[in-house]
Amino acid sequence: MKLEDRAKLHRQMLVIRRAEERLQKLFSDGHVPGFLHLSIGQEAVPVGVSQALTERDTVSSNHRGHGHTLAKGVDLKGFFAEILGKATGLCKGRGGSMHVADLSKGMLGANGIVGAGLPITTGSALALKMQGQGHVAVVYFGDGALAEGVLHECLNLAALWKLPILFVCENNGWSEFSPTERQLATSLDKLAKAFGIQYSAVDGNVVAEVAAASTRLVKAMRKTPAPAILECSTTRVRGHFEGDRQDYRDGDEIASLSERDPIRLSASAMAKAGGTPEMLAEIADAVDAEIEAATQAALEAPLPSSADILADVYTKVAG
Repeated sequence: MKLEDRAKLHRQMLVIRRAEERLQKLFSDGHVPGFLHLSIGQEAVPVGVSQALTERDTVSSNHRGHGHTLAKGVDLKGFFAEILGKATGLCKGRGGSMHVADLSKGMLGANGIVGAGLPITTGSALALKMQGQGHVAVVYFGDGALAEGVLHECLNLAALWKLPILFVCENNGWSEFSPTERQLATSLDKLAKAFGIQYSAVDGNVVAEVAAASTRLVKAMRKTPAPAILECSTTRVRGHFEGDRQDYRDGDEIASLSERDPIRLSASAMAKAGGTPEMLAEIADAVDAEIEAATQAALEAPLPSSADILADVYTKVAG
């Protein structure tokens, strides 16, 4: 991979990291309504996948979906305003952290229900196949969704109908507060084999690996519609939700998380490819400036009007 390509991916990951670090602070200061589920440590997955996508390709996310949303190219200021529940948000402040959507970018939305993005994506993939223009649908889900019945139903339909779906599993080893092995009696590669779906596994903390696998799978899918599964082994640094003390995790595991930091691994790869400390510093400074501008715009934005409480809920019928 060329240095300029590595730099672009590194920058996108850093945008997600800095955005969530800022949201963490805004949450602790009382500016974010509701719960906050951070994806710190998992940035390489959505960035690696999204570089293979276009705006016409669709994405469905989950409750830990900030990275998926930003990697798909949504407006950063609109994103921050949405998380803060402001009228200038992508969904006019009605979606919040777990329901961010932007159809103009192919972002069908995050979802607070485990596995709920799967049937949404299956429907989207069917529509894309019928249109016949080579577009694909992507759904992100965690290992906590592997035991959900809807996953098995969607794998079945995708295989039967040869739908262009890339099932991306972010396997961070934890299903809320329980390790994955206590939630599932089988494994994703065995499920893929049972349904006759192509399966690939990568180190989800190495963005170049995710990008290479995604590019290969999506390219084939555009040519001949068929589902594929990409399992990304990654790391959940923060708790299940912001405020979770993670008493259930081993202290040594938490202490070693920095060794697998995708930002750190990306910076190291850039250095080996000829990147300089000055280049990394320039990227970081530019990202910090963007985050600061988006934060201030969101803090200064107005709250939604109470007069609009029913807006977009009912459709007016002519006559």
